[in-house]
Order: sequence, then structure tokens, then C-alpha cells
Amino acid sequence: MKKYTLLLLSLTLVFSSCGLYSNYERKNVDQIMQNLYRDSVAAANALQADTTSLGDRPWQEVFTDPLLQRLIYTALEKNSDLRSADLTVRQAESGLRVSRLAFYPQISIGANGTVSSWDFGKASKIYNFPLQASWQIDAFGTLRNAKKQSEVALEQTKVARQATQTAIIAAVANLYYTLEMLDEQLATTKATGEIWDKNVQAMELMKQAGYTNSAAVSQSKANYLTLLASIPKLQASITSAENSLCALLHEAPHEIERGKLADASFPDEFSVGIPLQLLAARPDVRIAELQMAYAFYGVLGARGEFYPKLTLSGSGAWTNNSGMGLVNPGKILANAVASLVQPLFAQGKLKANLDIAKAQQEDAQIKFEQALLNAGNEISSALADYHALQQKIETDKQLVGELTNTAEVTEFVFRNDNSVSYLETLVAQQNLLQAQLNLISDRFDLLQTGITIYQALGGGR
Repeated sequence: MKKYTLLLLSLTLVFSSCGLYSNYERKNVDQIMQNLYRDSVAAANALQADTTSLGDRPWQEVFTDPLLQRLIYTALEKNSDLRSADLTVRQAESGLRVSRLAFYPQISIGANGTVSSWDFGKASKIYNFPLQASWQIDAFGTLRNAKKQSEVALEQTKVARQATQTAIIAAVANLYYTLEMLDEQLATTKATGEIWDKNVQAMELMKQAGYTNSAAVSQSKANYLTLLASIPKLQASITSAENSLCALLHEAPHEIERGKLADASFPDEFSVGIPLQLLAARPDVRIAELQMAYAFYGVLGARGEFYPKLTLSGSGAWTNNSGMGLVNPGKILANAVASLVQPLFAQGKLKANLDIAKAQQEDAQIKFEQALLNAGNEISSALADYHALQQKIETDKQLVGELTNTAEVTEFVFRNDNSVSYLETLVAQQNLLQAQLNLISDRFDLLQTGITIYQALGGGR
């Protein structure tokens, strides 16, 4: 009867512990994933039927400028944050290795010896060379779930490294385009300054000829000097941007070789892919899901603590101590023990730990859902900005053309006919300069928004 009772008890434990060997599966996110992107014209055009995503394209295909590519390669090789991330991955790999080795028995060997004498009589020598082994049988998934958590932790460090790499690529590209934008602003300002300088000289000649007065000449000089005062600030901004880029490259400050903003390009047509791709590519979403997996195995591990632990241990030794006397030469002494420990009362700690693990799992689910919503919001906003900037740039180009014509005509009439005042000429020149600077700024914003979309889709892998 005892034999059948033990068998029934063993089968009950085995079947009740089957859930402890479950694998993590994503659940309860289908409805959220179907509505990640806002239903707008821009998003509808971007959401194509295929699964091709801008985030899946190698960064070399997105940033095609050879000078920029050289800088990105240097940053990926030298950047201190990325090198630290590599070390974190190595640490997690070591942790996983320890979890895997936990399935193997622990083996230790030692040696000890004593020499004793009674009343300075003949000394007795006792020696012992023990070999001990202990092996915990993973009957209820304790070691397995701990190993799964280590695997998830390792994957998290790899995804975090990917996030660091993506951020570095985006930062290098942003600073590179910032330098090109500042270069163009500086060139435009200097070119305008040369024109305004000639205007001052022309105004002075017109004053001598009696076509204008001293107030108009002074105003012309003041505007020219105001424009000149903005040049040192632009030059300082260029130096600051170069220094920031050098810091990303892990190099001492130096001048950065670069191209022209007018030659910079970003893919005009691209797809953001289907929402599910965010899970596979975007680091923060991926990390949030891995935290769910980690919490899932944490719950299994907490449940496993309610089940007994089976440990096999044994020892063997070469010794001359028989327990009742000394034998020479020594003999081999061996023993084996099996222990089964079932927790009965642990002051409520096991139940509390399980409740904590369940709460952590629920919290991870909430954070994962929020990460999905944040991703959809960021991509939808960036898409809207990108398409709006494309339209604005076309308008900016037309505006610069019209204001260029206005400034030329106004200046010609002012110099040859008293029907136009200098104030009208000044307003036309200032409007043209502002429109030119706005066009430069909008081109840069378009590139920056494209980088944001690329980063938001988990690009840079």
C-alpha cells in the first residue's frame, strides 16, 4: 500500500509542476498593435502591405555621405558608451554561464592531516584526502527558470547595446548635419554682408550726390554692423558642434571635414513597416517585452519554491582513519546520501514572494503596453512632421525666389528713382535674408526628423 501511495504522490507532484516548465509567450497586445499608427494620410501612405521598414535598412544605405559614414565608423569603434555596453554584455554572458553550470554537480577536493602525541609518546599521524560532490536535481524547474531569467537578462543587455549604437549613429548624423547647416548659414550671412557693404558704399555716394540723407546712411551702416555681429556667434556654434562630435568619436577637439547641406539627402519614400516590427527592432519596446519575460520566469521560480528540493551528495576519501583506529596504509572510504526537503512553514515568505512576482509581472505588462503606445505616438508625430516639412520646403523655395526678385527690383528702383524709399529696400533685403535662413533651417529639420524616424524604428543595427 505504501508503494502505491508514494507512486501516487510522485505523479501528483510531477503533473502539478508541469506549468513550471512553460515558455514565455506574448499575450493581450493584439488590439494595441493594430492601432499603433494614427489613421492619417501620411501614416496610411507609409503603412504599405509589405514588411519592409526603414529601420531594417543598414545605416550605410540611409546615410550615404562618405564623410559621414567615416565618422560613424569611427564612433562605433571608439565611443566610450558603446565600449561600456560591450562590457555589460560580457558580464551578462558570464552570469548566464554560471546559471547553466548550476545544473552540474558541485565537486570539491581537500586534504588535511594531524599529528598527535600523548605525554610525548609516539606520535600518531592521521591523514585524509576527501573528494565531495553535491548535485541538486532540478525536478521542479528552479534551476531552469533561473537560467531562463539569465538568458533574458543577457538579451536585455544586447538590446541595450543596440539602443546605445542607434543613439550614437543618430547623434553623429545630427551633429554632422548641424555643422553643414551652420556652414550654410554662415556662408549666406557673409554673402549678404558683402551685398550690404556695397549698399553702404552706394548710399554714401548717393548722399554726396544729394539723393539721400545722413539718417538713411547711418541706418544702412547699423544694419550692416548688426549682420556682422552675428558672424562670430555662428563661428562659435560651429566650434562647439565640432567639439561635441569629437567627444562622440572619443577624440580630442579638432576640425571636422564635411560636405554641404545642399548635397545632403534622406530617402524620400520609405515604409515604417507593420506595427509588429516595432517589437523586433525598437530597443525600448524590445526591452519592455524582455522585462515581461523576465517577470514571467520569476513567477515560475517563485512557484517552484513551494515544491521539495531533491539533492544527491556523496563523498569519497583516501584516509587512514577508520573511526575506531588507524590503519596503515590508508583505505578508501565512500558514502552517498539523498535528501528531499519539502517546505511546510516558511513564515509566509514563499506566498509573499509569489505575490511580489505576480505584481512585477503585471507591472511589466502595463509598461510594455505603454512602450508600444509611446512608440506609435512618436512615429506618427515624426511622420506628420516629415511630410509637413517636405511641403514647407517647397513653399520656402518659391518664397526665396519671389523675395530675391523683390529685393533686386526694389534696390534698382531706389538707386534710379526717388519713388522708393530706403526703408522699403531695407525691408526687402531683411525679408530675403530671413527667408534664406528659414529654408536652410527647414532643410536641416527635415534631415533631423528623418533621423528621428529611423531611430524610432530601431534603425542602426
